[in-house]
Amino acid sequence: MAKITQYKGYQSGEEPPIPKPAEPVQPNVVTVQDGLPLQFPGSEGVGVRVLHPTNPKAPSKNFGLTMYYLPPHVTSETASHYTEECYLVLRGSGDMILAGRRVSVKPGVFVHLPAWCEHAVDNTGEETMEILVCTAPTNP
Repeated sequence: MAKITQYKGYQSGEEPPIPKPAEPVQPNVVTVQDGLPLQFPGSEGVGVRVLHPTNPKAPSKNFGLTMYYLPPHVTSETASHYTEECYLVLRGSGDMILAGRRVSVKPGVFVHLPAWCEHAVDNTGEETMEILVCTAPTNP
């Protein structure tokens, strides 16, 4: 088991990179149904941008959250881009092809993709894969 470290927070007198506004900031509380659906080129999978600059219900500025749905026995097209991503498999199982290497994934598995890491998802199972994708900065 990993050693637990104590969170230290900001050091006294250290200015945060974004100043705190005078008025309280209101959160955006949304569901996947509030997101913006999109089709990725060369993929039968469907994404829903839940947090993204283009979603007026949750206009995130620094990162994006997308739910990705990949049908059974479908492989997404290999991609790579300048954004950093993290995939969290929520439902279903299959393989991710990561820099040419096949890695088995299932619910609870996180996959961190540094910028320009080639990746694809292969749904080898019998149910639709549901994957939460976090992107920083956001994709266009």
